Amino acid sequence: MEFTALLTGLIAYTGAFIAEVVRGGIAAVPKGQWEAAASLGLHWATTLRRVVLPQALRVIIPGLNSQYISLAKNSSLAVAVGYADLYSVAETTLNQTGRAVEVILLLLGSYLVLDLLISALMNGLNGLVQIRER
Repeated sequence: MEFTALLTGLIAYTGAFIAEVVRGGIAAVPKGQWEAAASLGLHWATTLRRVVLPQALRVIIPGLNSQYISLAKNSSLAVAVGYADLYSVAETTLNQTGRAVEVILLLLGSYLVLDLLISALMNGLNGLVQIRER
């Protein structure tokens, strides 16, 4: 029950932001690109897949990076619905050991590693879609 509430909340909240990032990225592609593809007789789905999305990804990926990092941090709100996440494990450890500084440093380190991993993956993807100078 707790997991379902957490999943539903995070999907609704983050999905809305990601949809806006993708919409903005597609809107950033000049109208002339759509018109050029239509003049070549491309179907709208082919135009989207072959012409628009490769250009839009350059704008979309930095925004997605922020949203994925935000999703990782927002997952700590699971404690509000009673789902055992990283924070509640840290709280249990703190109650059993009494070592507050070490537990908080481990918690901060875990989120730092998670955020750095997401950033590294998204920056790698961003490097793949950028225009390369010759």
